[in-house]
Amino acid sequence: MEQQMNPTRMDLGDFVQKIQLIRQSIASVIVGQEVPVNLLLTAILADGHVLLEGVPGVAKTLLARVVSRLLDARFNRLQFTPDLMPSDVLGTTVFNMKNSEFDFHRGPIFADVVLVDEINRAPAKTQAALFEVMEERQASIDGTTYPMGDIFTVLATQNPVEQEGTYKLPEAQLDRFLMKISMLYPTMEQEVAILQRHQSNAQLVKLDNLSPILTRQQLLHYRALAAKVLVDPSLLAYIAQVVQQTRADHAVYLGASPRAAVALLRASKAMALLQGRDYVTPDDIKYVAPSVLQHRMILTAEAEMEGQTAMKVVMRLINQVQIPT
Repeated sequence: MEQQMNPTRMDLGDFVQKIQLIRQSIASVIVGQEVPVNLLLTAILADGHVLLEGVPGVAKTLLARVVSRLLDARFNRLQFTPDLMPSDVLGTTVFNMKNSEFDFHRGPIFADVVLVDEINRAPAKTQAALFEVMEERQASIDGTTYPMGDIFTVLATQNPVEQEGTYKLPEAQLDRFLMKISMLYPTMEQEVAILQRHQSNAQLVKLDNLSPILTRQQLLHYRALAAKVLVDPSLLAYIAQVVQQTRADHAVYLGASPRAAVALLRASKAMALLQGRDYVTPDDIKYVAPSVLQHRMILTAEAEMEGQTAMKVVMRLINQVQIPT
């Protein structure tokens, strides 16, 4: 497909260099996981929240800590439990005896990057409080609205295996995550490399030794660049066709919403920028589509009994849509 090039082409040299440094810094701490890392950087560049799914011990929490360190972002971690209350997340007002006024004590959600560990363990009331912050980028406490920071991002983790003592996330909240990224077990070679690093402590890189690579203003600037990435009209139709397919397939009970199409567009533009381009290609869309769509679909009971998963269905549907030429 012939792309219409921007006459005032973006200068992406500095951006590409910094992204390469970020990837190298992450690789110095985490072995493998190149695809999840690439998708996470895409989501952050697209100003979206991320749901990280994987069994314990595959470096979900470590990845969130490393990325926040490299972005020079204020980082907080929240461990969700069944007895967690909204005030434990948002904060609470406390009466000040000195001035006879109520002071608001901010909760851990007030940070640039917030890691919500095991998000599906909190009850509905706490999920609702987090839901407003994710969607509106603000918190309402006792009739007062408190805005979040300009690079506020939620990275939530979820164990796909253990379901005891968990609460199913409502579809409306899942829809607010730009991506659901699956972190898998390492390969044999990668696991050997992990063991070698731990065997030789000198090769272990501590978080405190990592230096920030992007400032807040630089991240905001690059997000603005991502929004300006060119998308050919035929690719807009391609995105719409992919999303429409999720609503027409026999294995899908509830398909992706129009918000999913917008999310796919945003993620595709961010992916193109990460590749050093100022225009989107079909490969960019195909790369991010499974992570953008899989958590926004509900399969039929028959499809689940047959062993189908949302990821497999999305991959099949993408391959059914003809790529623009």
